[in-house]
Amino acid sequence: MEPPENYSRDTSFAVPFEDAQKIILRWDSTASEEARERMIFDGDRQEVDLYLQAVDEIQKSMSSTSISSDHHDQDSNDNKVTSAIQIAMARLEDEFRNILINHTSPVELDSLIISDRASLNHNTSSVRSITEFDQEEVRRGGGDHDDGLDPIQRADSTNSSASYRSTSSIREIDLIPLEAVADLQSIAKRMISAGYFRECIQVYGSVRKSAVDASFRRLGIEKLSIGDIQRLEWETLETKIRRWIRAAKVCVRILFASEKQLCEEIFYGIGTAIDDACFMETVKGPAIQLFNFAEAISISRRSPEKMFKILDLHDALMGLSPDIDVVFESKSADSVRVQAAEILSRLAEAARGILSEFESAVLREPSTVAVPGGTIHPLTRYVMNYISLISDYKQTLIELIMSKPSTGSRYSGDPTTPDMEFAELEGKTPLALHLIWIIVILQFNLEGKSKHYKDASLAHLFMMNNVHYIVQKVKGSPELREMIGDDYLRKLTGKFRQAATSYQRATWVSVLYCLRDEGLHVSGSFSSGVSKSALRERFKTFNAMFEEVHRTQATWLIPDSQLREELRISISEKLIPAYRSFLGRFRSHIESGRHPENYIKYSVEDLENAVLDFFEGYPVSQHLRRRSQ
Repeated sequence: MEPPENYSRDTSFAVPFEDAQKIILRWDSTASEEARERMIFDGDRQEVDLYLQAVDEIQKSMSSTSISSDHHDQDSNDNKVTSAIQIAMARLEDEFRNILINHTSPVELDSLIISDRASLNHNTSSVRSITEFDQEEVRRGGGDHDDGLDPIQRADSTNSSASYRSTSSIREIDLIPLEAVADLQSIAKRMISAGYFRECIQVYGSVRKSAVDASFRRLGIEKLSIGDIQRLEWETLETKIRRWIRAAKVCVRILFASEKQLCEEIFYGIGTAIDDACFMETVKGPAIQLFNFAEAISISRRSPEKMFKILDLHDALMGLSPDIDVVFESKSADSVRVQAAEILSRLAEAARGILSEFESAVLREPSTVAVPGGTIHPLTRYVMNYISLISDYKQTLIELIMSKPSTGSRYSGDPTTPDMEFAELEGKTPLALHLIWIIVILQFNLEGKSKHYKDASLAHLFMMNNVHYIVQKVKGSPELREMIGDDYLRKLTGKFRQAATSYQRATWVSVLYCLRDEGLHVSGSFSSGVSKSALRERFKTFNAMFEEVHRTQATWLIPDSQLREELRISISEKLIPAYRSFLGRFRSHIESGRHPENYIKYSVEDLENAVLDFFEGYPVSQHLRRRSQ
């Protein structure tokens, strides 16, 4: 379009009202096909400047008290001005929208998210419900292509964690080029000064919210209601939580912060309330959508396996809190700040509640199937792995767990709850007391389970295995060992050693009793002093008892190789010298008689080798190997 005849290229030159009106009408898209097809700000800058000067002139004319002294002429001019303003504002609204759309491009998320194998997220996918032990384990006794995936999906598909490059501060990026920002600012000032504030805000919010929504989709943030989220299987939610944590950091520290910066740039000098309104028009919906996910998790049904993802959410949100306060600092953003703070509080309460419920579940876990061979019970593995993970969250939980556990007392007389006196554990944090209490109630439950074994020796072996496993898990975790303390660890060590002693007494006292001298000597002038019949019976009894112990206890299992070897050595130290001595004293009395091989069936070496079969967890030949023959 050609400028008016008296147009000056000097941009400071004021356009006369009549020319201004012509310029406005010339760009009326409702009256001109050319105006509909072209956008002013896509063309020559002189045209842009001319149109803006025309708008300024119309607005100035509108604010004038009088254009003509004639009343009739004044009404006519007022109508012309009002009509021109309406046409101009409609045009500027279209231009504003067009600039926003043309200069809004997807945020390069690949540059914002990187693979980080040392992420703060813990691999807790193996945590199961305490009521869902692997029954097969009780009976035994013991990648996709990345093509087309978004950055977070690629990180997930490699089983590595992804995190925002800078996890400790806001990092704003330029969402729109500065030249376009200047044009948007020039339009916004004129629309708002003409009273078209709401139209300007609506256009801005509509376009920018669509851009935020697109980024949300690329980050994997779905539009799910709280009810939708709570109906998902926990395994599905675990993956979504990991993705949410990474996405939330990008959203708060980059996307939302950059949207706020853009609003401040476009509406700079117009008014703080205006840029706040534009910002909230853009991000309030997405922010609520983002935080609704964490809120749904915080109020979902509690169960032990949810603890660690809830703590991950809590830590992530706690880390984001200062940034949320900065990005949503205005009064109009109160609702977002309050929602985030309330979610954080509910996540903390959920963690406290889950720990308490976990303690109750450990105490009451009802399985009555005795694990074959007296090996480590699945409950023991589950609980110790669980509290080892708890110790990994020590810093968070020390702040959240502020009260001691509700325990039994030796004076309570309640047979369903073990005793625990805090006086012996003075100086420990409430979290440490909870962990010790969990170990106490685990042992209490295991003692009940040991009663399901008909063989007392196997019951003691079962307790030895399980308490030894507890000790090893505590020793293997520096954080857990520090909280439990060496004093209590020594107490646990004493318990499994006592169980080992009790096993040996229950098994070997009766066997070794066969190797005593009492009852073998007789008095009389025609006797050598030893009753051969009694001696033969004693050897037969020993052979039968040892064979039974060997047959049975070879199928028992001590999974820890060092503990297994230590117990074998302890058995040999008692059995072998006693047998060697007995054999040395009485061998000649048997060998001088008939069929001595029926009574002296085994050499000392045979017994030494037989002991090596013990606690391997599988059957051996019905008859001992007699290597001496």
